[in-house]
Amino acid sequence: MNRSKKKFVIEYIYILLGTIIIAFAFDLFLVPNQIAAGGVSGLATVLYHLFGVPVGIIMLLLNLPLFLAGVRNFGGTFGVRTIFGAVSLSIITDLLAIYVSPLTTDRLLASVYGGILCGIGTGIIFRNKGTTGGSDIGARLLSRYTRLTAGQALMVIDFFVIAIAGIIFGVEMSLYAFFTLYITGKVLDFIQEGASVGKAAFIISKKSDYIAETILSQMDRGATVFSAYGAYTGQKRDVVLSVVSRAEIARLKEIVHSIDENAFVIITDVHEVLGEGFLQ
Repeated sequence: MNRSKKKFVIEYIYILLGTIIIAFAFDLFLVPNQIAAGGVSGLATVLYHLFGVPVGIIMLLLNLPLFLAGVRNFGGTFGVRTIFGAVSLSIITDLLAIYVSPLTTDRLLASVYGGILCGIGTGIIFRNKGTTGGSDIGARLLSRYTRLTAGQALMVIDFFVIAIAGIIFGVEMSLYAFFTLYITGKVLDFIQEGASVGKAAFIISKKSDYIAETILSQMDRGATVFSAYGAYTGQKRDVVLSVVSRAEIARLKEIVHSIDENAFVIITDVHEVLGEGFLQ
């Protein structure tokens, strides 16, 4: 098997793994505790408790018209991976429900652990270029026919589903659902971006050369100086960019402040650093 085919197979294995993890989140935590955290799965949870139809079957039935509408409006851009992810999730969710029982009836615990598992599973799927369809397609369709962005449309759909769940299950359940959605998003970002491995500092100062030299000599960290100009003043300024570990950020600010009290400093998280010259 050549490298491209091997990569293709591995990606599908990971997409399948992601759907299994999400299915565990549904069957062990979310569905039994009536937590409908937005999207097609949330609506399927509501319909399951109303009519007793298995969640996986409902998700598949809800996804089918969305797939057809997506292909009609956007062509075959959703691809085989989306169909594979959505169908796998539906089948595994219903099969798993036969063999597993809820781990807790505490809805706060269910919200936390269900959200964590959903975030892990979704992150694995996204990292391997997959998706489970559902509200992602709905958001693109809604965005196409309204002035909403895709992100805003997704929020509208999730809010609508959670609102329905709140009407049927009670307002408290909506609060749990929003909490689960928040946790899922945070874990998804962590899986996608990784943990913060350091801090990047952008330093704008009249003494940028001296600041860069001091960072090199006293901290043994690299620094890059590039030219810029102020949009308001029109004056040229040099900007120093330096990436340091989280433990070193206080020392960096101390150095900058000692050299130029009026320096403008922007500090942001860095989730991944590639190349030579940066070790924690």
